[in-house]
This record gives sequence, C-alpha cells and structure tokens, in this order.
Amino acid sequence: MSEPIAGVSGNLVLDAEALYRELLRGVQRLMGPTTRLAGITSGGAWLVERMHKDLNLPGKPSVLSSALHRDDFAQRGMSTSAQTQLDFDVNGADILVLDDVLYTGRTVRAVLNELYDYGRPACVRLVVLVDRGGRELPIEACYAAARVALPAGQILSLARDDAGAFHFRIQEA
Repeated sequence: MSEPIAGVSGNLVLDAEALYRELLRGVQRLMGPTTRLAGITSGGAWLVERMHKDLNLPGKPSVLSSALHRDDFAQRGMSTSAQTQLDFDVNGADILVLDDVLYTGRTVRAVLNELYDYGRPACVRLVVLVDRGGRELPIEACYAAARVALPAGQILSLARDDAGAFHFRIQEA
C-alpha cells in the first residue's frame, strides 16, 4: 500500500514494501560477521524488527530512542514507549543504525548521543529506507533504498498495518 506524494511534480509513488526489500539487500551487503543492527524508534524499530526475522539473527531486535537527547524536547515531550533497548555490548561494536526517513539529521544526532551513553562503538553506519534531503546537520546515510525531494511543509513517515505490511504516510507540517 503506497500513497502518491503530494506536492511533487508527476505522480511519485513510493512502494514501502519494495523499498524494504531493497533495504534488506543493502543491509546484507554491509553486514559482517559481527555487525549488529539497531533501529530508531518508531519506524526504524519496525524495520529492524522485521529485518531481524528475515535475516534470522539471534537475540532480540535492538532499539534506539532519541527522546532523552532531542533539542526539541520542550515541544515534543517524553514518549513512554520510546526506550532504548540494546541486545549487545556497544563497546567495540560495528553497528548499523536503521531509520525510516532521513530528513534534517536531528533525530540521528540525538540517537548517536544516546548510543554513546552506552559505550564506544568501533563503527556506526546509518542506513535508511528513504533519504528526503533537507539536512540541517552534516549527517549522511551510507545506504538509502530511495532518495526523494519533498516540500519542507510535508512530513513523510513509515506506517504499518495490523498484518505488519509497510506503507508511507504523508502529512502537512
């Protein structure tokens, strides 16, 4: 299930399931024998949960929350469901951080601060389902399943239905 992206010339349709399969292939190429996956709440957590099953990885899927390190905490408040849960030792780890949509880079900055609260990894790389541009910080994904340009007034986010199938949600900011 996908939705046309309003405000973009033509009828751009992002098929979240097809992009997930592309992301899975990209992650498989980036993974080494000791690489660990961690998803950013909430869309990245959904991705890592499903990827964990699809790759038949041991242990539980790991989740990183940006809640404690956000620079807009006063506006957003604390989400009770967003808690970091890591199923591995961060020290010396090779970590692939997964997220659904990369936009300004502020969430990734907050998540990196959170990750370093748990230790010092050997390597941290970012992989995303969609890179929509518009960075405010010098943060770049080493792999993106798709790159699109959207007006600043639109919010693109990953959603999933009751069966676990992915689709995108478009909202006006």
